[in-house]
Amino acid sequence: MDETTSNSLAVALFSEILTNEQLIRNRLSRVLPKGMEISHFSVLNHLARIGDERSPAQLAKSFHVTRGAMTNTLSKLEWAGYVHIRPDWDDARRKMVAISPSGRQARDAAMAAITPMVSDLIRDLGEDRVRASLPVLRELRIRLEI
Repeated sequence: MDETTSNSLAVALFSEILTNEQLIRNRLSRVLPKGMEISHFSVLNHLARIGDERSPAQLAKSFHVTRGAMTNTLSKLEWAGYVHIRPDWDDARRKMVAISPSGRQARDAAMAAITPMVSDLIRDLGEDRVRASLPVLRELRIRLEI
């Protein structure tokens, strides 16, 4: 493949990924429960899946955002009663974050709202095609994280 073709392919790939991201975010924003932002759902979903506490720094690293951005999201989640933030008993300079029962309920409500939209998209695209695209998308993510 020559350089021009390679550059065109790269531009087309990233253009599609960025456009898809924006369209997905718009759709998610419309179906999430009132007042819930995508960042809120993402953190609640992460905490629900791991089933354990994390420090704000660990969460920021997981989401590839600044500590300040994560602190802002966690403050909103704490204000809504969706997370509990406590001092780290081993290191008083750190805090630990856990999902609360109401946070789990909010995450479950968001999942119930999102699932039909995602299921419809997968059905329309075809499960086999979606499944076949996952390894390429996963490898791209892994290479970008390096």
